[in-house]
Amino acid sequence: MAGRSATAKDQKRLAIEEGWRIASSHPFIAPLPDLTLRLDGEATSLGAGVWLSALCDPPSPGWSAAGAPDECAVTVWPNARRRAAPAEWAYAFARLRLHAALNHLDPAQDRPAWRWACWVRAAEMAAAAGVGRRPSDMPAPPTGLPRGPEAALADHFADHPPGHEVLALSLSAPGDSFWRFSAPFTLPAPLRAYRQSQLARGARAAATAAVRAAGDGYPARRSQCEVALAAARSFVISKTPLLASLAAAFDIVADQSVCESLGVAVAAISDEAKEIYFNPVAALSQDEAVFVMAHELLHAGLRHIPRRQGRDPWLWNVACDFIINDWLIEMKLGAPPERIGYLHDPALRGLSAEEVYDRIVRDLRWMRKLKKARTLNGRAPDMLEGERSQGWWRGGGADLDAFYRRALAEGLELHLSQGRGLLPAGLVEEIRALQQPPIPWDVALGHWLDQFFPPLERRRSYARAHRRQGATPDIPRPAWVAPEEARAARVFGVVLDSSGSMDRVLLGEGIGAIASYAMSRDVAAVRLIQCDAAAHDAGYVEPEALLERVEIHGRGGTALMPGVRALERARDFPQDGPILVITDGACDILHIEREHAFLLPEGGRLPFAPKGPVFRMA
Repeated sequence: MAGRSATAKDQKRLAIEEGWRIASSHPFIAPLPDLTLRLDGEATSLGAGVWLSALCDPPSPGWSAAGAPDECAVTVWPNARRRAAPAEWAYAFARLRLHAALNHLDPAQDRPAWRWACWVRAAEMAAAAGVGRRPSDMPAPPTGLPRGPEAALADHFADHPPGHEVLALSLSAPGDSFWRFSAPFTLPAPLRAYRQSQLARGARAAATAAVRAAGDGYPARRSQCEVALAAARSFVISKTPLLASLAAAFDIVADQSVCESLGVAVAAISDEAKEIYFNPVAALSQDEAVFVMAHELLHAGLRHIPRRQGRDPWLWNVACDFIINDWLIEMKLGAPPERIGYLHDPALRGLSAEEVYDRIVRDLRWMRKLKKARTLNGRAPDMLEGERSQGWWRGGGADLDAFYRRALAEGLELHLSQGRGLLPAGLVEEIRALQQPPIPWDVALGHWLDQFFPPLERRRSYARAHRRQGATPDIPRPAWVAPEEARAARVFGVVLDSSGSMDRVLLGEGIGAIASYAMSRDVAAVRLIQCDAAAHDAGYVEPEALLERVEIHGRGGTALMPGVRALERARDFPQDGPILVITDGACDILHIEREHAFLLPEGGRLPFAPKGPVFRMA
């Protein structure tokens, strides 16, 4: 326990130091007044929610414009017990240096309205400069405020206090701020002017960096990020045959603004857009980029998004991360991002993602353990859904699932043929399983109905003439016939959702599948009941009649329970006859007492937990 606490404490301290480095290296922040960083317990005494606390000392008596190093000292105590990403610490440190450069740390102006005005102006400048990332638990600046200097904005807040309870980096008390003064003092006019010149130098440096980024030259920070990602991609393609096809198919997006708009803290993947997103603020090394890139590619190749099947997106992502990270560590592929954090538990080795998910949701201790867990996208899944599609289609070409399955299968065969070493058994098993095409929905539905309608045992009967043998034409031969009484009892009920939300193509596919099955299994008739706002009993319909034009009643609201009750109470309907409900899921809650199943379109969901099997039309 002590070792685990020490490791967590070291990770938090490393995050603070990395955030300090990111803020200090930003071209806009670097020329601003420097701070003194203190990592001791004084800030934590103000409460666990404090981001940082700053103590402002008065300027030295002999201060002058030439003596800038002896200007008003600002000492900062970050809360070393708070868990935050380096980008969030960078935002906090940049905000405080902006407050110093803008002369907000002025005891003569210290009042709640002035602090609120300073908070808004510094937040606007930090957002415009793109320094770090504003923490999720920190309120955004209010909108619709008047333009002008801080004094004018303070007058506005004096008459109209902001709706936010706290507008500061310190969350200890309402209206509290994160800076304090060791003693009353006045900011000298030369010091105020000097800080304004520092702010101007930062603005010029940021503009110069932006111009270089738009031209042929790249700033050092962006260059290092792109070089690391390019080297990582080359390594995966050339040294990892298993993932080479996938790595070549994906584009790498390392744009901070795009990542912030998508909420990507470190990395994420969109298999529809064929893009992997890397946030440059994370500053991954080449080995870490290899690990993270392989992690994201396995999410796509193993089809984790389609395999979610209605599970909780966050917990499913956590379960998949446990499995993937264990495989990558076993393969020694790259280096896990220790300073960022990742999910890994050797006790889960050998389990599938589905088994890990079931263990998580059934064990309250696991739920508490994962309360503060973080994927490579922070507290959000790193598998992005519904992004910009780039023309995947069904029909003449390969669909998305087929492409990823084939790419991973070819990578596995190439890896084995080149003798690149052993792979984790669970990973090989999942790749092999993906090559087995899923059972079509109509076949799965037929298997379910087979348990109620086994093949009829035919018998010989002289009631129907059979072809006679040529050698003995006068001798009658018995024909193979199916018992009529057994065939007459082979019926099942269909409750058809005929409301306006049901698509005609969907209705046609469902009825056609039922008719083809009934004809192949010697089913005598289908008891068809159509339901919209009321139940419309069509009686017993022969399977051949279902292949012709079927008149649909209703097309109004959706109430399926009356149709179910009509079947269950019908005296001429067999007691053991199953019921098949065809709906799009937009229906009432059903309580069916006999054997039943549901047929839904792909993506359709029922508003209740079904007790019978659910088949989905692809």
